[in-house]
Order: sequence, then structure tokens, then C-alpha cells
Amino acid sequence: MTALLHVLLSLCVLCAAGVAAYWIIAIVRIVDTFRHLPTVRHALQYEEAASPTPRVGVVVPAHNEEVSIAALIRSLRQEDYPHLRVALCLDRCTDATLERARAAIEDDDRFEIIEIQRCPDDWAGKVNAVWTGVQNSQAARTADLLLFIDADAILEPGVIRASVALLQRRKLGLLTLWSSLGVRYWFERIVQPSCGLELMYQYPLMRANRLTARRAFANGQFMLFTRAAYDAIGGHASVNAAVLEDMALARRIAEHEIPAGAFLSDRMLIVNMYESWPAFRTGWMRIYIDCAKFKVRRMFKHMWRQRISQSIMPVGAMIGLALTIFAPVQPEGWRITALSICALGLFLWLASLCVVYRMGRFPIWAVLLSPISSWMASNIMRDAAVRLARREPVRWGGREYHLEPR
Repeated sequence: MTALLHVLLSLCVLCAAGVAAYWIIAIVRIVDTFRHLPTVRHALQYEEAASPTPRVGVVVPAHNEEVSIAALIRSLRQEDYPHLRVALCLDRCTDATLERARAAIEDDDRFEIIEIQRCPDDWAGKVNAVWTGVQNSQAARTADLLLFIDADAILEPGVIRASVALLQRRKLGLLTLWSSLGVRYWFERIVQPSCGLELMYQYPLMRANRLTARRAFANGQFMLFTRAAYDAIGGHASVNAAVLEDMALARRIAEHEIPAGAFLSDRMLIVNMYESWPAFRTGWMRIYIDCAKFKVRRMFKHMWRQRISQSIMPVGAMIGLALTIFAPVQPEGWRITALSICALGLFLWLASLCVVYRMGRFPIWAVLLSPISSWMASNIMRDAAVRLARREPVRWGGREYHLEPR
């Protein structure tokens, strides 16, 4: 029994040491990111933000967005950017999106509505909606900068002005923002933080901002292009069949060696992504598949890394701490050493997650459920990999997509 206890405790200490090392590295990277990259809120202080001159054309694709479209329009109407026009591209809507959009716009002549009745077979629905807006709207035709925003976003006044200033200050062809995610339902409080952390692990901000050896990234919830950069890559027409058009556009930008930047929105951009657990699962499966570039083995690799680092190791450290406190561990020196390592690992894990959750406005109590959250998030990635391997279609935005594994 004593030998078995020592073996179990040794494994738990290894888990705790792994947790400590993981979060020390994470903390260093987080501090480095904040030292070198401003948030978009910081850009409000730039002199370029004081009197912006570029004309911005906002294009918003919307498929059955009656729940969220009015909130987006209200936030856009409050935006203080002086040279702004907005095209709402309603893609085959069968709900009350049109009526609610008209009611929210009232008599604001900066807005126009484009109704789309069909989508070509070889185009993704959202991409077709955006491209139709770019081709046919006055907002896009007269714009120096093109801003693509999802219909479930809510903007704080000043975010467009700050984004334009940041894009000009850094001489970028594409600027994208990491949104702050809404926290309304149980899955947004519990599972969503782990999904977001996994995405940031795969696409760290510092690498997304490099000119060379870039980890190409863009968030379709907020993408600001210069007209020159957008035209150089062929616009949305160049990624017409992409299920995740934002990542495809980011890769096109990287291929053309056009400077791009990704920045934290610091609550200036809030997005309520999904209205139900099934939609949440399907949406994140779609994200994980595209981020892995349709590579099944890569998805399983990420799944096991997430499970081990975010679920198995923290639980192992918890068990180790309990053993050192309540079990008859001998000799005393070994017990104190094991206790110290387990306590350190758990402290770094909990403290770091509390900071991350606080930044994201997730409830602090959800940190204690993080091992369960991470396991559920990894299950979504596993299910996505299995569906991709089996070539099962993904239904999204009123269309069915057949994805091929690589």
C-alpha cells in the first residue's frame, strides 16, 4: 500500500510540476503580449484618432438574425466615427430580421439594406452575402476602408475610430479584433472560456502580428481592410467556398506579405455568438476544423494536449495536494516537497485563470469548473475531428457544407 501511495503521489507531483511550468510560460507570454501590443482602447489616445479622415464602409452579413440585429444597429448609430456608411446584407432571411432592422434604423440615411434571395452552389452563404454587399452597396463603393462586422456584435462608441487610428499608426492592410464574448447562458459561462483559451493557444497574438513566419489569423466578427489590401487579395471572391472565410482571408493576406495585426478589443467589441448549446457545439466544431486546416491528426493532437494540460494535470495536482494532507506519506521531507509542488502548481493555475476569467468577464466561480470545461471543449474538438474523418456534412447559415479531410 505504501509503495502504491508513493507511485500515485509521484504521478500527482509530476502533474503539478507540469501545471506550474505550463502557467509560468503562459504568464510570461501574456505579459510580453501586453508589453508589445496595445488594446484597441489604448488607440483612442493616438493623434490619428482625433480627426480621422478615411471613409469607412461597414458591411454586415445577416442570416436570420432577428434576435441580435437591432442591438448591432443601435451600437453603430451611436458610433462617433464621422465618415461612416453601413450596408446590411440580409441573406435569405425567413424571420423578422428585415422588419427589426428597419425599425432600428429609423431615418438614419447612413444605412442601406440589401436583400439577397439566393446563393450560388459554389459559394458559402456568408461569403456570398458579404461579396454582394461589397459589389452593390454605396457604403463599399465610396469607402477607403472596408469593415466587416458580424450581426451578433455590439460596438462601444469609438471602437471604429480607434481601430482606424491603430491601423494607420501600424501601417496595416488588415486589422482584426479579438472580441469579448457575451456571457448569458450556462455554456457561455462554463465551456466558452476553455474554447477561447484553446483558440488563443493555437493563434497567439504575438505570432499573428508578425510580418514573417506569421500565424495568420483574423476574426470575422471584426475585420478592417484597406481598399488596396482587400483588392490585392481578390476580396471575398477569392475565398468564395470557405466555411470560415476570416481565416481564409488572413491566409491570403499572409501569402501576399501584407502587414496585418490582431488586437484585444478590451470590451469595445462584444459578441453574443450562439443562442443554444447545439449551435454552440456546431459553431466551435466549424472553427476547430478550419483552424486545424482540415487536418484530422492535428485536431486529435490539440485535443489530447488540451485534455492533459487543462484537465488531467490540474486534477492530478488536486489529488496530490489531498494525499499530502490526509494520507500517511513518509518520509516527512518527501511529503513537504510534494505538498509544496502541488500547492505551487494549483496556485499558479487558479491565479492565472482568475485573471483570464476576470479579463473576459466570465464568472470567477467558473474557474473551479475549468477541468470539466476543458474536457467538454476537447470533446467538441474530438467530435469535429470524427465528423471530418467520416466526411459528415456541416450545416451552417442555412446551407450544408461537405468538408474534405487532409
